[in-house]
Amino acid sequence: MGWTARNIPDQSGRTAVVTGANSGLGFVTARELARRGARVVLACRDEERGRWARDRLVRELPEAGPRAELRLLDLGDLASVSAFAKELPDERVDLLVNNAGVMALPYGRTADGFERQFGVNHLGHFALTGLLLDRLLASPAPRVVTVSSALHLLGNIDITDLNSERSYRRWVAYGRSKTANLLFTHELAGRLADTPLIAAAAHPGYAATNLQSASARMEGRRAAERVMRLGNRLIAQSAEAGALPTLYAATAPGVGADSFTGPRLASWRGAPAPSLRAPWTLNDAAAQRLWAASEELTGVAYGVPS
Repeated sequence: MGWTARNIPDQSGRTAVVTGANSGLGFVTARELARRGARVVLACRDEERGRWARDRLVRELPEAGPRAELRLLDLGDLASVSAFAKELPDERVDLLVNNAGVMALPYGRTADGFERQFGVNHLGHFALTGLLLDRLLASPAPRVVTVSSALHLLGNIDITDLNSERSYRRWVAYGRSKTANLLFTHELAGRLADTPLIAAAAHPGYAATNLQSASARMEGRRAAERVMRLGNRLIAQSAEAGALPTLYAATAPGVGADSFTGPRLASWRGAPAPSLRAPWTLNDAAAQRLWAASEELTGVAYGVPS
């Protein structure tokens, strides 16, 4: 039998920030960390859905009530990211799970003018990690886990067109944003190699969440939405199973820097295992160029050597 949530080590005394914790993989990740004793900050864009998620977590784990906190965070708005970091009272953050994301949406821009998938999935998390870095490095055993996707294989980044202004194909743009997650992890791991921080990545395979149907729902494509929901019921693994690679990367002993964990069976489903990874996500020069561009676009400089 493979690794399960029962194998999560005791997290007592650790503080975890989980983005997108109001539903799906993020909620399961926050709940299971809380179950093992962590203090969990549910970082959510929508206050109503965030409160519902926190209430649900407390219903399922009454003992975790004092250790579960909701804080608002919109990764598509750098002012919100900055406010979240400033208002977080903790002097130490032991674990940051960069989980929130959007998938295959029609073309749109964030509050700061970035293409929406690149802006939310990569730039928002790049800025958040940088703004929390001092508090992460105050932990004796910090980790940053960024949730990518097997669909990063759909596209390498185009450093000359990060905002897809020349052309936009929603699935390619999604793949590029997930490639950016892996390049970010690669560069972060290298820059912090002389510190205790472990930067790792994970992906859920095909897990049943509301992410798949969001685009069709936004555009009123009811038939496509029904197909996505049917696929979730018949083909996908549960959100509980999909969250296991993230939880493994976040808590398991021996997780390596710049590792990429996904489901064992064809990167689709099953217990956590090392995952297939495109060679372009390990390109040092590309990672450094993306890092420099991300610092310029977000205004967040990490202050660690390249």
